[in-house]
Amino acid sequence: MRNGFYQGFDTERLSGRGDREDFRSTFQIDRDRILHTPAFRRLQAKTQVFWSGEYDFYRTRLTHSLEVAQIGRSICGWLQASSEALTPEFFIDPDLVEAVCLSHDLGHPPFGHAGERSLNHFMIPYGGFEGNAQTLRLLTERIFSQKRTGMDPSRAFLDGVLKYKSLWSEVRTAGGSPPENHFVYDAQERYVDWVLAGNDFPAELPPGDGRDGFKSVECQVMDWADDTAYSLNDLADSVRAGFLTIQKIEGWAEKAGEPCGEGTPLGDLLRAIRRGRVDAFAGRRIGDYIKAASLAEDVNFLSSATNRYRYKVAVAPEVRAESAVFKRMAFEVVFLSPALKQLEHKGNFMLRRLWDTLHTRYVQDEAIDGQRFQLLPGDAVEEIESASSGPEKARLVCDFLAGMTDGYAARMYRRLFVPGSGSIGDLVG
Repeated sequence: MRNGFYQGFDTERLSGRGDREDFRSTFQIDRDRILHTPAFRRLQAKTQVFWSGEYDFYRTRLTHSLEVAQIGRSICGWLQASSEALTPEFFIDPDLVEAVCLSHDLGHPPFGHAGERSLNHFMIPYGGFEGNAQTLRLLTERIFSQKRTGMDPSRAFLDGVLKYKSLWSEVRTAGGSPPENHFVYDAQERYVDWVLAGNDFPAELPPGDGRDGFKSVECQVMDWADDTAYSLNDLADSVRAGFLTIQKIEGWAEKAGEPCGEGTPLGDLLRAIRRGRVDAFAGRRIGDYIKAASLAEDVNFLSSATNRYRYKVAVAPEVRAESAVFKRMAFEVVFLSPALKQLEHKGNFMLRRLWDTLHTRYVQDEAIDGQRFQLLPGDAVEEIESASSGPEKARLVCDFLAGMTDGYAARMYRRLFVPGSGSIGDLVG
């Protein structure tokens, strides 16, 4: 049965080529391509909150992405059941939303957001680094092809991943300093133009914050699913790891002026901790967050071109406020804790040493102590050396570092800089 929500505009692929005859839909093909990429598998060894490999039961970027995908599909089901605008022949495609959710963290580097900030700092002279922009780069130019031509995504899929649509230089001009996040690379302007079918942003949507909220309905579903998982599942990990205790929560609540009595969100969390039922608390809350979503009509400069912009996702204000409280507490109590900051410092230190060495050898093309050591795999070196400019070489070195897992980055650091570490066997793979 054909889904009238999507037209040829939405299913068109970046190359302009149609799909080969297949029993799968365009969006199922997008999803399946993501599932079979090395970039997706590497998420199993990249930090979500706690360093991957620390313990088996903490979430990694991979398990987080799987949970976001499940929540995203459930939101589609809820909207289908609760919205009069949707019918069995006119609905938000759950396969498309799943593909978007599975992909949303593909571009994140090792060591979590600290690693992202480090690479962005290193890349300031070359146009910055941003996890969402790197995801766009992977989908369009790097993965699923020996020729590095990307996976040829559909327009609806690529747009669903694009949380931000401002160029690095536009955000820098607006803010006066290099942006910390929420941008795409200047070289990716053509992909944003393609997603928007060449339409210019109206004046009421200036670069930066003005455009951050302009997302397709599938991107909005992914965004709320991501917030839900971050607010609740990552919270449960923090409790299990001992970073969020009853004493710490009560102390933070008093300092932040947040109520934690019976019937409040924090009070419910404290009760769940006392009863040893934090996972059940998170599970019930996920259901509440899903049902807090509703569909509303919207009018904007793309709403006449595609139903993906004709509708927007609204979230009940009280639930969004609860999510914000949980995220703020996790950030201030967990992410800013010395225990995590020390690990972030160590990750930054390793990335800095790796970047400085690889930048000297391959971007500046200088000998190290009079010798031109071969430090990277042959295919990476060949691509870097064939690049026509310093910024292109820097971007490729950044690609290499961003693609590392936490463990790979630590092993390469030890191999290059720690006497007594590494062996000839490490060369395999």
